[in-house]
Amino acid sequence: QAQLVESGGGLVQAGGSLRLSCAASGLTFSTYGMGWFRQAPGKEREFVAAINRMLTTYYADSVKGRFTSSRDNAKNTVYLQMRSLKPEDTAVYSCAAAARSCEVTVPANYNYWGQGTQVTVSS
Repeated sequence: QAQLVESGGGLVQAGGSLRLSCAASGLTFSTYGMGWFRQAPGKEREFVAAINRMLTTYYADSVKGRFTSSRDNAKNTVYLQMRSLKPEDTAVYSCAAAARSCEVTVPANYNYWGQGTQVTVSS
């Protein structure tokens, strides 16, 4: 049974940084594309970033230049480095794994999801 577990969330002041981690088990991690999504209260889930098997990265316009996604296949872990955080970045951040090449911004294209980690940015 595949499992994704996020960590690294917390409370940070605007302008600060956090690094989220997502540890995967029960799947051949290196063959999966990995995505990050977030959902704020009262809002729909939105795409944040993704990194595919070839290490190509994708970012939402709202985080481009501030967030960086990376992966360590030896550790079965994907990371999301977040810098220059803004209050509007406050949300629950979830990682997801996609078995096939896909449109990375579409949640339905992902096979497995983590439970999420809360990120709160204070002004």
